[in-house]
Amino acid sequence: MSSSSSNDAEALRSRILSSKLYFDVPLSKVPLIYSNSYDIAFLGIEKLHPFDSSKWGRICQFLISFGILDKRCIVEPLEASKDDLLVVHSESYLTSLKDSSNVAKIVEVPPVALLPNCLVQQKVLFPLRKQVGGTVLAAKLAKERGWAINVGGGFHHCSAERGGGFCAYADISLCIHFAFVRLNISRVMIIDLDAHQGNGHEMDFRNDSRVYILDMYNPGIYPFDYEARNYINQKVEVKSGTLTEEYLQKLDKALQVAGNRFDPELIVYNAGTDILDGDPLGRLKISPEGIVQRDEKVFQFAREKHIPIVMLTSGGYMKSSAGVIADSIVNLSKKCLIQTSQG
Repeated sequence: MSSSSSNDAEALRSRILSSKLYFDVPLSKVPLIYSNSYDIAFLGIEKLHPFDSSKWGRICQFLISFGILDKRCIVEPLEASKDDLLVVHSESYLTSLKDSSNVAKIVEVPPVALLPNCLVQQKVLFPLRKQVGGTVLAAKLAKERGWAINVGGGFHHCSAERGGGFCAYADISLCIHFAFVRLNISRVMIIDLDAHQGNGHEMDFRNDSRVYILDMYNPGIYPFDYEARNYINQKVEVKSGTLTEEYLQKLDKALQVAGNRFDPELIVYNAGTDILDGDPLGRLKISPEGIVQRDEKVFQFAREKHIPIVMLTSGGYMKSSAGVIADSIVNLSKKCLIQTSQG
């Protein structure tokens, strides 16, 4: 290793060790992470993108109304600081987010370009930085409790140098780098079941043998990142119109193959609900019950192998997504794959 790369590695390690994103969470709280700050709302501009930017809060409201979650037991994360973000992102990339027109392109809402950047930071990027803090903390909680769900995050189109597809920060890459240093973990499996290819983390971990990527995605939709596809360890393509039964059969086979090929110490599960039938961007035809079964299969896979699992909610472009995610979490609780009460 050259002296410059050695210095870079030491600087990265120092940043991670001095971060405040990892903190001790009392056992009275469950490893379900959310903040009111996650939700994005500003003069209705958020409605110009198909993404439901109030999804995260509504998931928690459903869980509380179902009686399986006490809001006092929810873990509130810290906002990722600039130093935290520099663990993965370059100074030049973070500087580019001080230009509202660049942020507008990333979140795909053109009027954002017209807003003063101080408002864009406060109303758009601050909520995303809070979600990044939640994803990073989720790995620590998963290691301690066996599982953790960040009711947000999963910005899998963002890499160290480029954002896109409503993803401004690379929370998955950050989560894994923190786990390498703070949790002494050396093997991580990403199971990305969002309808879209996870090109961000694929670029960030290209040729990194510590990270195994299983990506099950529709090849006929965004982002069409053919270079990043070269870095997927296990590629499972599901074409537009794929139905629930075929999808779940492919998933069963994929999990079996992944389990035989790689022995992770942590699973990061990107659980996008844009595979839902009717989703305008995912173009798949998976039923709500199919999504509940999908999540159960992934958590069962982790349980059988005694691997801590982090779940991120990622994409989902229908108002019904929040209810489906809540139903899935209820099912995981009923099947004792997670414990959502401390009674």
